[in-house]
Amino acid sequence: MSVFGKILGKTEDILHIGGCLSLLGVAAFINADILLRLLFSRPVQIQFELTELYLMPALAMMSLSRVFRDGGHLALEFVPEYLPGFIGAAIAKLRLLLPAAFFAAVTFMSGKFCLRALTHGDVQYGVIDWPLGLAYAVVPLSCCVLTLRLIHDAFAPRESETTNNQH
Repeated sequence: MSVFGKILGKTEDILHIGGCLSLLGVAAFINADILLRLLFSRPVQIQFELTELYLMPALAMMSLSRVFRDGGHLALEFVPEYLPGFIGAAIAKLRLLLPAAFFAAVTFMSGKFCLRALTHGDVQYGVIDWPLGLAYAVVPLSCCVLTLRLIHDAFAPRESETTNNQH
C-alpha cells in the first residue's frame, strides 16, 4: 500500500471514530434530556441545538469514506464489478471517477458555504450562540476525504491485476 493510501486510511479511521462518538453523544444527550425532564423537570438546554447542528451531521458524514473503503455502502450495480480487458478497466475507473466528480463538487460548494460562514462569523442564536462555520465544516471535510478515496481506488491496481501479476 502506498504512503498516500496509508495516510488516507488513517484519516478515514479517525473520521469514523468521530462519527461513532457523535452517535454516542446523540444517544447520551437525548437520554439525559429525557431523564432530567422526567425526574427533575429540567431539560438539557443545549441538547437540541448541539444534536441538530453538530452531532447529526457528523454521524451522517464522517464515516462515508471508511464505509466505502470497507465495502459497506449501498450500491446500485448494473454492470459486474470486474470485467476483463481494457473496457473492464475503463468501466471500473468510470464507476469511481463519476462519483468522485460529484463529491468533489459537493466538497467545493459546501466548502464555499462553510468558509463564508467562518469569515462572516455566522452564528445560530440559542441557549448558546453556536458558530455555524464549525457546524458546516464536517460536510466538505468528509466529502473531500471520500473524493480522495474514490480517486485513489480508481488508480490503484485492480484486485484482478495484482493476482495475475503474482502468478
